Amino acid sequence: MKELQRYHFAGIIPARFASTRFPGKPLALIGTKTMIQRVYEQALKSLEMVYVATDDKRIFDAVTDFGGNAIMTSPDHQSGTDRCAEAVTSITLATGKLIDIVINIQGDEPFISPEQIDLIKQCFTDERVEIATLIRKAEVGDDIFNPNQPKVILNSEGDAMYFSRTAIPYIRDTDMSMWTEKHDYYKHIGLYAYKTETLKKITNLPRSPLEIAESLEQNRWLENGFHIKTAVTLWESISIDTPDDLERAKHHLKHYL
Repeated sequence: MKELQRYHFAGIIPARFASTRFPGKPLALIGTKTMIQRVYEQALKSLEMVYVATDDKRIFDAVTDFGGNAIMTSPDHQSGTDRCAEAVTSITLATGKLIDIVINIQGDEPFISPEQIDLIKQCFTDERVEIATLIRKAEVGDDIFNPNQPKVILNSEGDAMYFSRTAIPYIRDTDMSMWTEKHDYYKHIGLYAYKTETLKKITNLPRSPLEIAESLEQNRWLENGFHIKTAVTLWESISIDTPDDLERAKHHLKHYL
């Protein structure tokens, strides 16, 4: 990764206590460690600088208690991207360290692979890249119709053209159960990286029509002319959205260890 040595990366993990389906989930225990600690420790395997960005003192204290870096942010942010933008400014002011590229790491994926973080970092070997994200090719028989799993359309250069909760493209004259056999569908994996200057620009953009329609903020960036580079991963992490997901993660921990 010699080409990347000119960049200073920082991993930021947005974390909030309030959640409709699972309040307080960053502090939920998986084995002997909280979920946020497991995410943090996985991120450290790929990044030298990692911070948790939160609006809740309980999360802040939990992170600093296990020796992690945390920073308080506004409770008014609508997305993790917005929270990352505030956090990177505060981190730079507090530490004096230059941050060229921010990696936005989901705080509810305790088994995130450090290899995935390495993969998204590699996107920036092309200095033209402003934003990068990961995708996974759907396997034959995968449920591509789940609206909670966004899909992405790519151009010939591997850049995202559009994100949708619908299975796109529509395969004409083919039974829907056969679509993954007729076309390559890609699922979006919610790991983002942005050049710091780009991050600040996209968070100042007003919400766009396609973003509002799909409830996917990345469409706002595309509508405003930003390019999103994608990298294909073969692995999909376990995301914790509900208490039932937590039980599944606890079972997975036995195999992970």
